[in-house]
Amino acid sequence: MPATGADALHVVLVTAPDAESGARIARTLVEERLAACVNVVPGVRSIYRWEGRIEEEGEVLLIAKTRADRCEALAARVRQVHSYALPEVLALAVAGGSEPYRAWVAAETRP
Repeated sequence: MPATGADALHVVLVTAPDAESGARIARTLVEERLAACVNVVPGVRSIYRWEGRIEEEGEVLLIAKTRADRCEALAARVRQVHSYALPEVLALAVAGGSEPYRAWVAAETRP
């Protein structure tokens, strides 16, 4: 059974322009206990509409694991340290998973 309330977990997706800036953002989130772990996935190709034009860029995808009650602070911090004018920050609720891993994420993201 998934946790509810403060210990409910979320996976947060963030894109970054390159591995170096992605790693910088990831390290910031983990150091500040906003995420227990952030995966930096290279080789993402994003196609999107921006300011009336279709754009296509290579990016990295950050996959951050955190508690539900840390998502707002995580998103705010991403906006502070990210180079994009409008960084992607999408939080997805975790419906299940390994209880020991979930407990570790909850413990590592307590302020």
